[in-house]
Amino acid sequence: MITKEKIDDYIEKIPPAPDTLRKTVFLLNNGELHKAAVVAQSDLALSAYLKSIVNKPIYGFKNEVSDISQIFGILGATGSQTTVYNYMINLLSPNKWLLFKLNATSFSSLQDTLSLQWKKILQHLEIKDKDIENSITLLPASIIVSEALFCEKIEDVQLIRSAKSIDYNTILVRLAGVDLFDICEQISNKWEMSNKIATIIQAASGIKPLSDESINILGKWMHLLLFYELSQPTFVEAGLNDFIDFQIDFVSDIYEDFASLMDVQ
Repeated sequence: MITKEKIDDYIEKIPPAPDTLRKTVFLLNNGELHKAAVVAQSDLALSAYLKSIVNKPIYGFKNEVSDISQIFGILGATGSQTTVYNYMINLLSPNKWLLFKLNATSFSSLQDTLSLQWKKILQHLEIKDKDIENSITLLPASIIVSEALFCEKIEDVQLIRSAKSIDYNTILVRLAGVDLFDICEQISNKWEMSNKIATIIQAASGIKPLSDESINILGKWMHLLLFYELSQPTFVEAGLNDFIDFQIDFVSDIYEDFASLMDVQ
């Protein structure tokens, strides 16, 4: 049903990051917010996305912000870079969701919440690293990949899941020998993201611990964050609560700290 050739074909169809986005990310990476804003302003779709994001209630601004330089100034270099990466991932999002009961609004809400909660976690861990902060952007990509790969055979996938409770990631591994996190790594490579981003994403799968314990810790927090957010009513209703298998042994040593930070009752 899902072959490696099919996966490779899907990755091949993903366009590389346009020059505007690449230049914007490069300038933000160097802390040149004004120059980055000038470049970003030339991309009308990106500009509209940035304005729509920063003016959402979740960001708490009373007055509308429309100037790109001001938006980048509010978000900071790293926050702006994360937002641009979210935009790149958003470009892969389907016009109509079939497997998961999502839409543009709910998917964007998931991106926003994951980014803000991840930033909160990194502040708690006293970590300041733009690549680590940006790593959260690829988690929503795994959801898009799952939707794209399974939607053509959606009835077969639903039949498999009805016969036995099994997550989508496990189905993909059994059918193609790779998982959703492997595919997200391919996407990050195609878009020339930092290698550190892909490494953390792989650790967040919960089934591929690394020799670098600092990366494993980040993977544990990311694994828990994904499950925490996908267990919210909106995303349970969307069918994302069984997206991947929860690896409780992997995260047991940080669970209480996570629950306290997120104020889980």
